[in-house]
Amino acid sequence: MAKKKKANKGSQTIRQLVQIYKYTHAEDKALPWLLAGAFLLPVLAGVVTGVVLGFSWFWWILMMILAVMLGVLLATLALTNRADKVGYAKIEGRPGASISVLGNINKAGYDFPQEPVWIDAKTKDAIWRGTGYNGIYLLAEGPISRTKRPLDRQEHAIKSVTAGSSIPVYRICVGTGAGQVRLKDLRKKVLGCKSYEPTEYKLSLMRKIHPRRRFMLTKGELEVLNERLRTLQKKHGLGIPKGMDPTRRQHISRRAMRGR
Repeated sequence: MAKKKKANKGSQTIRQLVQIYKYTHAEDKALPWLLAGAFLLPVLAGVVTGVVLGFSWFWWILMMILAVMLGVLLATLALTNRADKVGYAKIEGRPGASISVLGNINKAGYDFPQEPVWIDAKTKDAIWRGTGYNGIYLLAEGPISRTKRPLDRQEHAIKSVTAGSSIPVYRICVGTGAGQVRLKDLRKKVLGCKSYEPTEYKLSLMRKIHPRRRFMLTKGELEVLNERLRTLQKKHGLGIPKGMDPTRRQHISRRAMRGR
């Protein structure tokens, strides 16, 4: 039974790689040459090394096995990297694309609900609110000039339920214009948002109370914060423009854009 499960898992992995290849090759015609180069590079390096050092037959076999394994690894990494680029390029600029990317983050307590907290019925500009152990995130889709004032209002509303605390609010504007974050860099940007920089006095107090504390919020504090923000959302409500379903993610290959 164990051998059967292992065989099924191996065949499933191969099928997934084949599907990712087909999905990516449809948009990236140079993919076969790139994968061939990534695979052959360590093999050629192994052959050159063996000729220069004059390996015996035993070391030749060992070197070739190692080179093939390394070639397969490099080719797989190249495939997933190109698949990510194709996936991002396909959905960039579409309403809700940013929340589709962030919806896959499953660490550090990140939570990005699919429903936006603000939408412009005419331009389809939108703002989503998310949370994590490092603070609160306001994610805007649309030009900075049009989303600045709505972002100000959303941050003011957040401060009304976090008054007296030092929970940071990170504002991220997604797009291709100046000062905006490209979709392909969004995950990195969110994961790179660090908690506030406390003074030496506050830092010493935090170390006394929480000597091993890594994040701004604990799990219990984050749950309380999320509950308060949900209450705030219910209180203000949101009118969804006709013809737009923000709770629906944009179609994206989950294999090509795995969130880990």
